[in-house]
Amino acid sequence: MFLTRRRKFFKRISLTVVQLCMLVFLIIFVGFPLIFRYSITLQRGILFLTFITYPKDLDLSNPASVGLFGTRSLNLSVLDPDAEERHDGVRIGVWHVLPLHLSKRFAKELKIDTETHDELKNTTLDEDDVLDKLMPILKSEFPEVTAENEALFYERMLKLPGTIVLYLHGNTASRGSGHRVEMYQLLRKLGCHVLSLDYRGYGDSDPVSPTEEGIVRDALTVYEYIRNITTNPVFIWGHSLGTGVACHLCSQLSLNFKMDLPRGVVLEAPFTNIRDEIRLHPFARPFKDLPWFDLTIARPMYSNKLRFESDQHIGKFRQPVMILHAEDDYVVPFELGYKLYRTALDTREKAWGPVEFHRFHGDAGYGHKFLCRAPQLPELAKQFIETYRNEDFYKL
Repeated sequence: MFLTRRRKFFKRISLTVVQLCMLVFLIIFVGFPLIFRYSITLQRGILFLTFITYPKDLDLSNPASVGLFGTRSLNLSVLDPDAEERHDGVRIGVWHVLPLHLSKRFAKELKIDTETHDELKNTTLDEDDVLDKLMPILKSEFPEVTAENEALFYERMLKLPGTIVLYLHGNTASRGSGHRVEMYQLLRKLGCHVLSLDYRGYGDSDPVSPTEEGIVRDALTVYEYIRNITTNPVFIWGHSLGTGVACHLCSQLSLNFKMDLPRGVVLEAPFTNIRDEIRLHPFARPFKDLPWFDLTIARPMYSNKLRFESDQHIGKFRQPVMILHAEDDYVVPFELGYKLYRTALDTREKAWGPVEFHRFHGDAGYGHKFLCRAPQLPELAKQFIETYRNEDFYKL
């Protein structure tokens, strides 16, 4: 009798456990994909991850708080047909980081203490006949950089002979994240101006829900801002999701010959398209083998124009391309960067700008975000910029 009751008890427990497991399975592997399929808000949230912010309490209006001296914080307005309720447009936050040599030359006017910044203290100014002749005029024009003349000063600096990098960051956080700041510092040491923006929904930009078209429009607005000031060569540098923005932007710009086009494109940790990326992303591993994965996750994002089809866009613009990818990148797998490279070789015309691919070995530990620490990167970037800064593949 006792054994019979015991067997019934364990049978009920086993049945309950099985039912709970089935319920959990249905919620996670059926319910969540179905909710994802019909919720564009959830799709955008998981793709753009604007709710992930770090470092905490960052004052983006004060770039010096993250060690960026000689940097202006500004806002631009993006006229957007998708946000008609914002009559003044969508406001986006931007940083303009001066090249290191200009920061040193104008350290006094910018109130920079050169003794507290090793990179300035150790910087040797190269001879520059054009700039040397202009220095007395510029210093008399700007005896001190104040809030009243800051915009004029930085825009005047953009007009001086030089190279500009428009940096397009990936998802999560803001333009003030540590690895992004490290990249600006690398580029400014190469003598480049760096303009970096936070797309809508990120950082101190307006809290408007991002879309692919929207953030490409944000990047285009910054590019137009640069072009309204100077015809100096511009390079587009995209990282992660920013590579999708970069390729889409350059594809759009290639249709417009009314302005000077970028001279080159750097794609750091790129992917081919969102369909491929989402299937290989670590978050998707529990779901990717489900028979309904494509129907409930990948296809709905395409239907809602969240595509970032770099494999399509890269065959539509002529600029030279440099692709950088670490073997130990588990966010955007190395194979996607290499696949994009092969696609570029197959789809671009031979007379267009060359496509380079640089592999960074996994044992170096750069992962997804820290190629900025690779000792060979400054030389690679320098060679790419110097080789193509005066080349225009649209005049062929």
